[in-house]
Amino acid sequence: MNKLFVQLLEKRGLGEDFVNPKYEDLTPPEKLPDIKKAVARVKKAIKSNEKILIYGDYDVDGVTATALMEDALRLSGVKNLEIMLPDRFIDGYGMSERLIDRAKNAKVNLVITVDCGSRNFEIVKKLNSLKIDTIITDHHECEDELPDAIAVINPKRKDFKEPKKLKDLAGVGVAFKFAEALKNAKLIPEGQEKWLLDLVLIGTICDSMPLTGENRILGFYGVKVLEKTRRKGLIELMTKAGVKNITSESIGFQIGPRLNAAGRLESAELSLKLLRAKSSADAAAIAEELEKLNQIRRKTQREATEEIISRGEKETPVIIESGNWHEGILGIIAGRLVEQYKKPAFVLTELEDGTLKGSGRSFGDFDLAEALKFANETIIGGGGHAAAAGVKLDKTNLAVFSEKINEYYRSLNLYDQEKHLLKHPELDIENLSDLSLDFLDELSLLEPFGIGNEEPLFCLKNVDILESCRMGKDKNHLRLDVKGKDKKPFKCVAFFAPEKWFNLDQETTHSLLIRPEINEFRGVRSAEARLIDIL
Repeated sequence: MNKLFVQLLEKRGLGEDFVNPKYEDLTPPEKLPDIKKAVARVKKAIKSNEKILIYGDYDVDGVTATALMEDALRLSGVKNLEIMLPDRFIDGYGMSERLIDRAKNAKVNLVITVDCGSRNFEIVKKLNSLKIDTIITDHHECEDELPDAIAVINPKRKDFKEPKKLKDLAGVGVAFKFAEALKNAKLIPEGQEKWLLDLVLIGTICDSMPLTGENRILGFYGVKVLEKTRRKGLIELMTKAGVKNITSESIGFQIGPRLNAAGRLESAELSLKLLRAKSSADAAAIAEELEKLNQIRRKTQREATEEIISRGEKETPVIIESGNWHEGILGIIAGRLVEQYKKPAFVLTELEDGTLKGSGRSFGDFDLAEALKFANETIIGGGGHAAAAGVKLDKTNLAVFSEKINEYYRSLNLYDQEKHLLKHPELDIENLSDLSLDFLDELSLLEPFGIGNEEPLFCLKNVDILESCRMGKDKNHLRLDVKGKDKKPFKCVAFFAPEKWFNLDQETTHSLLIRPEINEFRGVRSAEARLIDIL
């Protein structure tokens, strides 16, 4: 084992069980609440040839969970299946009234949700009145009471105490545990459930779930499955996106945004159609559509962000901006403002009925959910989590909403919040020869990276600059050739680098915060680094 890799493992307190997790160490799915009841109900549906409707969600987690649940049920022998995804712009999040009409008209006997349903009391009640049973599989927060469903499979249930590592499952992860239970009940052939792990990997990373514990095992094997996926849609999408290696970065920045683009701008049905594609020709055509939608998404979000930045200084501690923007990209814009200004942000757009709908993003000690509670009298509705939330208000209340949110921020007496956004090196490196291809190959064993298993950053201590040059069409990318204590030259690259980085004093040494990576060009592999900061 490379000495630098050993030092990293020791620093993180990681052992062989993390580097090479065992599939058989997955928690038995029967540990989850109500899962045995759900399996029994599916067995009954198969025996009676009942019609089952899968109801999902419009984000990547929801779409992958929907595709996974369909595969699991078909492998189990279910013949009569309907699938329904909510429309972000008509239904919003969760089980909608349209579901009741769809289930009734399609003569459905059983509804199975994925990634939603834990708080949809009235919808489940109405389905019950139509003698339509419901199984809920979800991972969102629950209330003390639960909907009157046949089963509520959710590790966030208040009455579910152990094992705690299941609480970090994404919606697609919960759906996979149900598939495991169907396999244990001899409905799915032994080992066939493993082919579902490509979807688990994508949904878990794109829903920003911790990649430790149960998710470490699912993610580790998910990488292996995605590398040889049988899904023609994913094969074509990865080809279109130029994915060369399966990493958290390629999933989070290439695969995920393309799958998400349809649900943000039009309908998530297109992404689900891609995952269900049976022919390469159909898959290629859908992948092309998603590529175009993603390009539109990137353009509109960039224009909106630039418009907000052009409005001038953001003086309040919480940025609150409104405009005429597509509601599907508000959260992304808010996230960009957090990056730009190091402040929490709400971005709102005006709807046809004259109300404002928005998304917020935060960090550190400022909890958006609590802020919305403080501003409750100024809004129509809203809620979410500490770092991400949604809100709706009358446009005449925008000013007072802004006042209340910023009043709440000031009342907390928060200081030095930018520290939560700073990136820190895990190890200092003086001999640049330590950043070898062998080390980078071993580092890849820790993939997929994410929350709880962040991609490691390193500090190149006191390096000399050999050469600095601009790159790219607009000359806004930077290449730094440096050398360390052992005199070995090493290349660092920064895309869209700050202007001050182009004018470093080459007569003095510098310490660089970097993320090492493998560059492959014309079949030749070399070790280099992404320049993150100059310390």
